[in-house]
Amino acid sequence: MTTAHDGEPVQHWQVQEAKQRFSEVLRRAHDEGPQIITRHGEEVAVVIDMSEYRHTQVRKMSFHDYLLSGPSFPDDFDDLIKRDEDYGRDVSFLFEE
Repeated sequence: MTTAHDGEPVQHWQVQEAKQRFSEVLRRAHDEGPQIITRHGEEVAVVIDMSEYRHTQVRKMSFHDYLLSGPSFPDDFDDLIKRDEDYGRDVSFLFEE
């Protein structure tokens, strides 16, 4: 048995033992946290509680949706922003023939 990142014990099960004691694996996943399944000493799968799984599947927001989810601008926003009315230098000479 090893320790998970949150301090809860994590049980490692060999595939054959996990098959024979599947109900216990499920119960422990619910009560104690993730249960690691190993084959030939190599971790190949994990059994987790459904609530943990759903938490990992939370829809990730796109950048576009993130920008649109921000606070709305106040009605007097245009009055709050004063822009320089200088339109830059005259470059019309570049287009003269």
